[in-house]
Amino acid sequence: MSEDVTDERLARLKREFASLDGDGDGYITEAEFRAHFPELPAEAMPALRDTGDADGDGRFSLEEFIRLMP
Repeated sequence: MSEDVTDERLARLKREFASLDGDGDGYITEAEFRAHFPELPAEAMPALRDTGDADGDGRFSLEEFIRLMP
Protein backbone atom coordinates (compact mmCIF):
# COMPACT_ATOMS: atom_id res chain seq x y z
CA MET A 1 0.00 0.00 0.00
CA SER A 2 1.18 3.51 -0.70
CA GLU A 3 3.20 5.03 2.12
CA ASP A 4 1.71 8.50 1.55
CA VAL A 5 -1.77 7.38 2.64
CA THR A 6 -2.61 9.01 5.96
CA ASP A 7 -4.46 7.08 8.64
CA GLU A 8 -7.53 9.30 8.20
CA ARG A 9 -7.54 8.90 4.42
CA LEU A 10 -7.00 5.16 4.71
CA ALA A 11 -9.94 4.84 7.10
CA ARG A 12 -12.15 6.85 4.72
CA LEU A 13 -11.10 4.78 1.71
CA LYS A 14 -11.71 1.53 3.62
CA ARG A 15 -15.25 2.71 4.44
CA GLU A 16 -15.88 3.68 0.82
CA PHE A 17 -14.49 0.36 -0.37
CA ALA A 18 -16.72 -1.58 2.04
CA SER A 19 -19.79 0.33 0.85
CA LEU A 20 -18.99 -0.57 -2.78
CA ASP A 21 -18.13 -4.22 -2.02
CA GLY A 22 -21.74 -5.41 -1.99
CA ASP A 23 -21.05 -9.07 -1.29
CA GLY A 24 -18.21 -8.45 1.17
CA ASP A 25 -15.73 -10.67 -0.66
CA GLY A 26 -12.91 -8.11 -0.50
CA TYR A 27 -13.18 -7.06 -4.14
CA ILE A 28 -15.20 -4.54 -6.12
CA THR A 29 -16.49 -5.95 -9.38
CA GLU A 30 -17.60 -3.93 -12.38
CA ALA A 31 -21.23 -4.73 -11.49
CA GLU A 32 -20.75 -3.46 -7.92
CA PHE A 33 -19.03 -0.33 -9.20
CA ARG A 34 -21.83 0.35 -11.70
CA ALA A 35 -24.52 -0.27 -9.05
CA HIS A 36 -23.12 2.64 -7.03
CA PHE A 37 -22.35 4.87 -10.01
CA PRO A 38 -25.14 4.25 -12.54
CA GLU A 39 -24.44 7.60 -14.22
CA LEU A 40 -20.91 6.46 -15.13
CA PRO A 41 -20.58 6.46 -18.93
CA ALA A 42 -20.07 3.00 -20.44
CA GLU A 43 -16.74 4.04 -21.95
CA ALA A 44 -15.36 5.01 -18.53
CA MET A 45 -15.20 1.46 -17.14
CA PRO A 46 -12.48 0.18 -19.51
CA ALA A 47 -10.38 3.22 -18.62
CA LEU A 48 -10.86 2.54 -14.91
CA ARG A 49 -9.88 -1.10 -15.39
CA ASP A 50 -6.81 -0.13 -17.40
CA THR A 51 -5.78 2.38 -14.74
CA GLY A 52 -6.74 0.58 -11.56
CA ASP A 53 -6.86 -3.18 -12.10
CA ALA A 54 -3.15 -3.83 -11.61
CA ASP A 55 -3.36 -7.63 -11.67
CA GLY A 56 -5.87 -7.82 -14.53
CA ASP A 57 -8.38 -10.01 -12.68
CA GLY A 58 -11.36 -7.83 -13.62
CA ARG A 59 -12.02 -6.53 -10.13
CA PHE A 60 -10.53 -4.03 -7.68
CA SER A 61 -8.84 -5.07 -4.45
CA LEU A 62 -8.56 -2.59 -1.59
CA GLU A 63 -4.98 -1.75 -2.59
CA GLU A 64 -5.99 -1.18 -6.21
CA PHE A 65 -8.93 0.96 -5.07
CA ILE A 66 -6.64 3.10 -2.90
CA ARG A 67 -4.26 3.69 -5.81
CA LEU A 68 -7.19 4.55 -8.07
CA MET A 69 -8.86 7.08 -5.78
CA PRO A 70 -7.62 10.67 -5.57
